[in-house]
Amino acid sequence: MKRCVIVNPKAGSVKDLEGLLKQLERLESTNIHVTSAPGAAEKFARDMARDGCAEIIAAGGDGTLNEVVNGIAERMDQVRVGLIPLGTGNDFARCLELPNEVEANIDIVISGGTTALDVVRAQSDYPRYFLNVSAGGFSGLVDEKLTPELKKTWGPLAYVRSAAAALPELRAYRTTVELDEGDVHDVDLYNVVIANGRFVAGGLPIAPEANPADGLLDVVLIAARPAAEMALLAAQILMGKHLHSDAITVHRTTKVAVRSKPGMWFNVDGELVGNEPIVFEVMPRALQFVLGKR
Repeated sequence: MKRCVIVNPKAGSVKDLEGLLKQLERLESTNIHVTSAPGAAEKFARDMARDGCAEIIAAGGDGTLNEVVNGIAERMDQVRVGLIPLGTGNDFARCLELPNEVEANIDIVISGGTTALDVVRAQSDYPRYFLNVSAGGFSGLVDEKLTPELKKTWGPLAYVRSAAAALPELRAYRTTVELDEGDVHDVDLYNVVIANGRFVAGGLPIAPEANPADGLLDVVLIAARPAAEMALLAAQILMGKHLHSDAITVHRTTKVAVRSKPGMWFNVDGELVGNEPIVFEVMPRALQFVLGKR
């Protein structure tokens, strides 16, 4: 089987690129490509898939993995994907309970076992695919503030720092949420979260009951509330206890459409993709993911 590895040298935990590349030599007969700019991982993945690469491993963070998934979108049934988590947040790796050590993740890749996972298709100005979480509203503002420089300086705390920078711009969105069952909800929201995985922002359990292999999306709606209530809710989210709050509504569905005034900016796996209206639809068990023999 032809295997390729795409390495993001700018990923948050990469301190010694040469040492990392030396470790990856354990993956014998593997083509290794090092990215040099945003979007390069997606292009590498697309080209590799066209050249017959049957397994592509993303060595980077959630953004690198997202680029790889989008790169193979037209050949998702022909290419397996794996992950060596090296990012700042590593939220999807946390959801999959992957180890933190590079060598342990290389062992998983060598073992070769795969699990079929759901993929989510987000259609706005253009289609985008993701494995973990998309969020609109306040989360979109946070991602606008989350620059590469901030990630490098603050590490995992960069998400908290960017949230603080976005707080003065906090506003409610009059939002219409339409589920695939035909249910329509018109509500004032701060946030809409479309979850396939459980974690965001470096470990916040925003959708603690989500399962990336169950064929369903967990749609978490965060209603507009006074500042004091939002402060309490933030603490509950940190502990994964927020689903009991009356400010939170959760729907489980296979498809959801969102539109709002003003328009929400959405991100997928931490990368901004544009303004809504946007439609999310799950592709059940569409991707073979290298998780070892489980």
